[in-house]
Amino acid sequence: MGRTVFAALRLKRAVTGIEHVPNEGGAILAITHFGYLDFALTEWVIWCHNRRKVRFMAKESVFAKPVIGSLLRGMHHIPVNMKAGAAAFDSAITALKSGELLGVFPEAGVNASFTVRDLKSGAARLAAQSGVPIIPVAVWGGHRVLTKNHKPTLRDAYKTLVSVTFAPPITVRPDDDPAEVTQALHDQLQGMVDTLQRDYPVDGTGQWWQPRHLGGTAPTPEEAAAADAERKLRREAEAAERANKTK
Repeated sequence: MGRTVFAALRLKRAVTGIEHVPNEGGAILAITHFGYLDFALTEWVIWCHNRRKVRFMAKESVFAKPVIGSLLRGMHHIPVNMKAGAAAFDSAITALKSGELLGVFPEAGVNASFTVRDLKSGAARLAAQSGVPIIPVAVWGGHRVLTKNHKPTLRDAYKTLVSVTFAPPITVRPDDDPAEVTQALHDQLQGMVDTLQRDYPVDGTGQWWQPRHLGGTAPTPEEAAAADAERKLRREAEAAERANKTK
């Protein structure tokens, strides 16, 4: 379904480092997360390269969304309960040990500042326990098709260039410090994003999809974090109100 949509939109892709994705065996794809379709775009370029499928771990709430949720469910991806993720973690380990590619978003949600924020340590812990490598993946341009805080338009999406780059695999030993691995992964992903943004052939000056430090109008990392925190509090209050009404 995703490939059909991308073909209809006539999306263009620029891919580097795809040779780092193995033709067989398990690996963790640690992907930046600026748009809702980053999972499908990553799988798209991998499928075009070696016909491998990717299973993704995504927040449980995303599976309830009309379009994205149907894609995730149809592709048998792994829902993650953010407050109790043990079952999802175990499912991911099983998938990796059986030789599957697993996509994860260490930022734990779409980042509206379009810079790489602090990462969760799940990718490092999965790699240490499963014995498979982490492959850093940066996606730039996909957020112009569909992202948070912006109503999608055909003009934004049509013939958009999506740049995807893959870095060499990172091997994680069982005794490695997950915090150190995670910080190194963050730094590498941000460096990859910096390069993609620098080389992107479309001028983003004054555009909503360009980060503030590069002349765009996207929120700063601090503004995006504050908005996320406010949104979380609002949702928790709404959930509590619904629970009270059912008592």
